[in-house]
Amino acid sequence: MFSKIQESILGKRFGRLVVVGPVIKNKWGNIYRLCRCDCGKEKMIYVNSLVSGHSKSCGCLRKEISRSKFTTHGKTDTRTYRIWCAMKTRTTNKNDPAYKNYGGRGIKLCPKWNTFSNFLRDMGVCPAGKEIDRIDNDKGYSPGNCRWTTRKQNQNNKRSNRFLECRGKRQTLMQWANERKVNESLIRSRLNSGWSVEAAVFTSAEPNSKRIKSKGKDGKFTKRGSL
Repeated sequence: MFSKIQESILGKRFGRLVVVGPVIKNKWGNIYRLCRCDCGKEKMIYVNSLVSGHSKSCGCLRKEISRSKFTTHGKTDTRTYRIWCAMKTRTTNKNDPAYKNYGGRGIKLCPKWNTFSNFLRDMGVCPAGKEIDRIDNDKGYSPGNCRWTTRKQNQNNKRSNRFLECRGKRQTLMQWANERKVNESLIRSRLNSGWSVEAAVFTSAEPNSKRIKSKGKDGKFTKRGSL
């Protein structure tokens, strides 16, 4: 049987492979032939894979096809491509640390965007200083629910944001801090210390401002900034 196989395919081409060596049988009875690939590499190839068409190269063809999928758009070294990769990973890879907050809670990537070229066609190149943002945080990544936005706008849209309602207006803590021109950590620390929302937001942060008194949990009055 070995001699028949040797005679029948020796010197024949299968894709990029040309059979150049003798028949070798392993301990499980599988028959291999030494083949030379067009790239110059020689490799033992399972005969059944050769004649069935499953093996067409030493492995270089598969690498070239895989590489072409990621380089045809010419964006692999861009911020847009990195954003797409991160978006895809956190919605599909259970081993990603961010998965629990995205894919783990039902945030999905629309099937169309599994291919980077489709994502690029729909969203365009990420503008400088922008990042991707979901308009509705309870919905997934799709053309109708995504936009390029600034980091500040994106932070304001996070579901973990703390919203404060005061004087007929409801805003995130960050938005109140920006409006009052104070550090958001100051407002947060005031709230954590038991201040009312109005006092935490509207009390001046200036050290020389008029002081007001507020009753603490121990019943004593302590001084704070002016309103």
